[in-house]
Amino acid sequence: MPGTPTPRAVTRAQRDLGAHLRRWRKLQQLSTAQVADRAGVSRPVVSRLENGEGTTLENFLRTARALGVLDGIVAAVDPMSDEVGRLRADEHLPQRVRPPRVGPANGGGIDFGSDAP
Repeated sequence: MPGTPTPRAVTRAQRDLGAHLRRWRKLQQLSTAQVADRAGVSRPVVSRLENGEGTTLENFLRTARALGVLDGIVAAVDPMSDEVGRLRADEHLPQRVRPPRVGPANGGGIDFGSDAP
């Protein structure tokens, strides 16, 4: 949503992820130009990522792949790698999750109780 300030936790995560990418690049003794070439992005994109600045998810993933860490990132967000995700694995997942309807058809979202026994 344009105009919405970025939450601090998101800013911190961008900065941390950028620092991790930079560390991986340096551990492999690669220049930003080499990583950019391998990732199929421009050198400024790699620099923006490393500085914790915004870019596209695709560019982030391309860069992670070029550094050999893409599989770890994908695994980190896999719900089956988490205890809660494994516990809920047997639950039926809906095709879509919709917010509850609010309007005249259901009392405008206000529960007035029921006269039914």
